[in-house]
This record gives sequence, structure tokens and C-alpha cells, in this order.
Amino acid sequence: MRDRVEPGAPSLDETRGLARKLAPWLVRTPIVRCRNLEISLDGATEIWGKMEFLQQTGTFKPRGALTNLLSLDEDQLAAGITAVSAGNHAIAAAFAAKACGTSAKVVMIRSASPARVAACQSYGAEVVFADDVHQAFELAEEIRDSEGRAYIHPFEGPNVTAGTATLGLEICEQLEAFDAIVVPIGGGGLCSGVAAAVKQWNAGIEVIGVEPVGADSMARSFDAGEPQKLDTVNTIADSLGAPFAMPYSYRICRQFVDQLVRIEDQQMRDAMGLLFQSMKMAVEPACSASTAALAGPLRAHLAGKKVVLLFCGSNIDWDTFERHANLS
Repeated sequence: MRDRVEPGAPSLDETRGLARKLAPWLVRTPIVRCRNLEISLDGATEIWGKMEFLQQTGTFKPRGALTNLLSLDEDQLAAGITAVSAGNHAIAAAFAAKACGTSAKVVMIRSASPARVAACQSYGAEVVFADDVHQAFELAEEIRDSEGRAYIHPFEGPNVTAGTATLGLEICEQLEAFDAIVVPIGGGGLCSGVAAAVKQWNAGIEVIGVEPVGADSMARSFDAGEPQKLDTVNTIADSLGAPFAMPYSYRICRQFVDQLVRIEDQQMRDAMGLLFQSMKMAVEPACSASTAALAGPLRAHLAGKKVVLLFCGSNIDWDTFERHANLS
């Protein structure tokens, strides 16, 4: 019996084909020179922002969710889907289910923003609540097993990585030449796809992942040489609060990501305020992570370089934004 061959990263040709397939549902989000942000950071770095928070549902998540749903057969689609999320993936899964003509039953954390819950419901999804992230994953698996729904994972698997690779390809097509890209990491679904596409476009571009210190499963996995599970998640960036790394996304990140950095919640609070003041962007903590990394641990390393910051999402209500952002 032959050993099972693990799937590799999507090729650029495969990614181009998928991008064409997803195009009817997605926005080709702009990439812009962030001159005011450059001035705020002393002008040492040329900064370009990929405005993926302008994507359908407000985040990059529909890329992976749609890719997963488009891979289902007719019977699987008829049974519907389930998903688990702090909000953004649940919204994207609901959006993708509606786009593909099926139903969604999503599990969200009880503390999730009411605005995110309402967004899920606006696409016709049924929302079930869990007390914490570990219970949420267990509940989604129960729904999958008892109702026969397809489980759309928030960050793991070839379809998720293939979907986010379209984002990496899009950046390269729009900007062509740059020195580095800074990508937020939750479970690694975003970073694995972006890194795979960028590195195949130009192996000389540095790909840097950034995680909160209170949700650093990928950094711990890099250190250990295998996927790690966190006992607790403690960060204001709930969209980056994956409680564990998983084999496929870990392996692709390990292959293509050059380095990982950790940031404190306070650095994200400061970055949220900086983006609001310099760019007039009101974003969630996860979306500020790339800026926090550039303003903090990467500042000297990326000085004098042309850098892309990936702004991954902005599903946040004003009360939450005002509570987290340092606007002083």
C-alpha cells in the first residue's frame, strides 16, 4: 500500500484559475500607498496597504469559504454547511452558503459582537452559541456528525489556503515589485495562502507573519517543529484567537514564511488609533496587527524597504472600537 501523499501548496496557475472562478462573487480590493502612515512612522519605510477589509463581508474570509463550498457535490450542498468562528468566518460561511444556494448553521462564541451575529443572520444563517472557542469547535463537529452538514473549517485545509492564495496573487499582480509583506496570523489559513502565492511569484520577497502574544499557536508550533495547542487564548484580537495550529496550514506556513513576530495587545490598541488618525480607518484589532508589527518589532528591520501591510478585516462596531483603540 502506497503512503498517502500530502497535498502541497497551490501553484500560481492553479491560483489564477481559482481567482477567475471566484471573481463573480468577490471584490478585487485596492492596494494603496499609505503616505500619511509613512509620515506618522518617520518616513523610514515605503508602505502600501492591501485594503482587504473592503472585501465582501468585510474580511478576506469569503475567499476560503467560497472555495470550500464550490468543491462540494450536489448532495453535500443540499445538506448545508456548518462553521465555527468568533465572527468573521461565520459571516463569510453564511455569505458563501447563500451565494451557493444552501443553508448554514454556524457556531459563534457567546461573547461575539452583536453586529457580527446580525451580519450572519442577514445572510440567512442559523446561529448557535458556545461558551468558549474550544467548546465552539466541538459543537460544530457535533452538528456536522448529527445533521450531515459539511464542516467548513475557518483556517485549515487545501481549499482555505487555495482561496487565500488568490489574495496573495492579487497583491503581486497589483504591485509587482516589493520587498516584504506583513500578514496577520490566527490559525494560518490567511498567511499560508498569501505566502505560497507571493513566494512563487518572487522568492526574494520576505513574508512575515504576526501573532498576538496571547494567541501565538503558530509561533509556538514553529519553535516546537510541529502544530501546538494553546491552553488558553487571551487577546483583544478575537479574529486571531485560534486555539491551535493544524497540520496543513502549519506545513505551508513553515515552507513559505520567513519569520514570525509577536505583538502585545497594547501595540494593537496603539496601531488602531494610529490607523484611525493617519488613514481614517476604523478597523478591528486583527486588522491593525500588521501595522503594530511594523511600528514595533519590525521597525528597524523594514526601514528603507517597500512593504505591504495586509489589512485583513474591519467587522467592528463603534463601541468596541472605542473601547480598544488608543485614540489619545
